[in-house]
Amino acid sequence: MKLSSFGFELPKELIANYPIPYREDAKLMVVRRTTGQISHHIFNEITTFFSAGDVVVLNDTKVAPIYFKGNKEKTGASINMLLLRELSEEQFRWDTIIDPARKIRVGNKLYFGNHDLFVEVVDNTTSRGRTVRFAFEGSRDELLNLLDQLGNPPIKPILGRKAEPIDRERYQTVYASKPGSVVAPIGGFHFTEYILKSLELQNVHTPKLTLHLGCNSLGPLDAEDLEKYKHDSDPYDIPPATAEIVNQALDNKKKVCAVDVSTLQALESSISSTQRLKPKIGWSNTFIRPPYKPQIANALLTNFYSPKSIPFVNTA
Repeated sequence: MKLSSFGFELPKELIANYPIPYREDAKLMVVRRTTGQISHHIFNEITTFFSAGDVVVLNDTKVAPIYFKGNKEKTGASINMLLLRELSEEQFRWDTIIDPARKIRVGNKLYFGNHDLFVEVVDNTTSRGRTVRFAFEGSRDELLNLLDQLGNPPIKPILGRKAEPIDRERYQTVYASKPGSVVAPIGGFHFTEYILKSLELQNVHTPKLTLHLGCNSLGPLDAEDLEKYKHDSDPYDIPPATAEIVNQALDNKKKVCAVDVSTLQALESSISSTQRLKPKIGWSNTFIRPPYKPQIANALLTNFYSPKSIPFVNTA
């Protein structure tokens, strides 16, 4: 399978730079796999496609405000920093991606806000990767609180703009609760509390799992031969209650819909010998691509993705 098979022309004028005022007013395209029939709807009609006993599985990961605009201490040159993972709670060390990385060396000091926060670069990890140590005298909780105040969600470059205050709410699902993702599970962006309640009243189950999305989804794939692509591992947690609900639906031949490809990845990462979902806490490097056929989910709610991207390959 070649990456070039997943390329297409995406006109920039068709990319929405901002979300519509109301989540549930987004367009919804329904493709019936058995017939190939396509129909067009509005997202608030989604409840009509489920019946009692069906399951809609949600990924409750939350995107932390981990994108920072700052400056080099001596020159004042502008830099952008993306926090990837905390390496040491005691030493305030983090793995990051910094741009422009070519000007950032070990020993450089960077500041953010109105000199509210300083970091020192202590190591190189990749071409753009840097390990930094926060020069902070308070507690870890106080540092995390300051990071929350100064940071922004890391919205994708394809939007052609920087993060804005609106993104703190809208670059997030309404059911997000567990911080840890670099990228949001955008397949669930258009659910509202009202829609979730409507599903509940129809006896449609909406169990949750957690898979924290890392840097895999930040940019295009760089391997033409997809068989050779190595997918970074993402941490995930499938609670026993979620597995029980999903397995009951499978036993009753009901619909099991994965909301977002991240949910699909988690479900397909923990399958028992009897083709049922196992509760598990672990790491997933599952890379879903044709001709793979999901064994747990029999329906997928996803979004439109850019050409040659991992989520687009996942949904092909």
